[in-house]
Amino acid sequence: MRKGNHSSHTDFIVLGFPGLPEHQWLLFVLFITIYVLMLMENLVLIVTIKLNCQLHTPMYFFLGNLSLLEIFYVSVTVPKLLSNLLLGEKVTSLGGCMAQLYFFLSLASSECFLLAAMACDCYLTICQRLHYPALMNHRACTVLNLGSWLSGFLASFPSIVMISRLQFCSANTIQHFFCDLLPLLKLSCTDTSTIETLDFVAALSVLVMSLLVTGASYICIFSTMARIPSTAGKHKAFFICASHLVVVSMFYATTIFMYAWPRAVGTFDLNKLVSVLYTMVAPFLYPSSTAFKQKEI
Repeated sequence: MRKGNHSSHTDFIVLGFPGLPEHQWLLFVLFITIYVLMLMENLVLIVTIKLNCQLHTPMYFFLGNLSLLEIFYVSVTVPKLLSNLLLGEKVTSLGGCMAQLYFFLSLASSECFLLAAMACDCYLTICQRLHYPALMNHRACTVLNLGSWLSGFLASFPSIVMISRLQFCSANTIQHFFCDLLPLLKLSCTDTSTIETLDFVAALSVLVMSLLVTGASYICIFSTMARIPSTAGKHKAFFICASHLVVVSMFYATTIFMYAWPRAVGTFDLNKLVSVLYTMVAPFLYPSSTAFKQKEI
């Protein structure tokens, strides 16, 4: 190993949005507003579900857990971004970078599984209404929820272990606003093809499993909706799943664009824009777009 070219332990410089130096304050105000509103929205929803006995249903059980997951998911990246924009604190340690990447990937994977579980709940609500109370009981909800969290954290672990053993070049500037996977791999002085393949397979496995469950659920849902004779009944069924379907589409589209594609896609500026969508915009929109469904049942 040549001195000065490699580093087994190092700090990283996370650039953030250097192309907009005159708009750092504007970006800070925008992102902190979205972050605070997202926190308040999800916390209010969690407390409301907890205190209102009428909302102690499987649908709101999953929605409450999704809100909790979103709080953790966004808090992994946004506070560091805000510090970067306000104070110019761009340096992060290797351990901090690995921890941020692990929790980010794990929570994103957990969200995939949890959204699939919610799709199953929509399916049972519409297609198996008579058997719904027996099938989606408290035990089933708990198993699906814990399984979603555990599966997400286990799926990301092998990739993080391998990435943490890489050696990085002396120029450790991450062209992103957080320690994301592809920008980090680009800094390695060693061969990353094995890790890229492993991560591609892991991401594809998570996405395929969750998409198969979600897709199969919605095929059955739409088939059942087509057989509903009344227009009012079709509208009621549509409102149960429409908002969930919209946010699922946004989440999967951006995630597939970023992680289920071999090698980097497009430019890092484009990746940053897409990252903003799934790290901040989607978590901000999801609870507000789904909370009204109970009223339509």
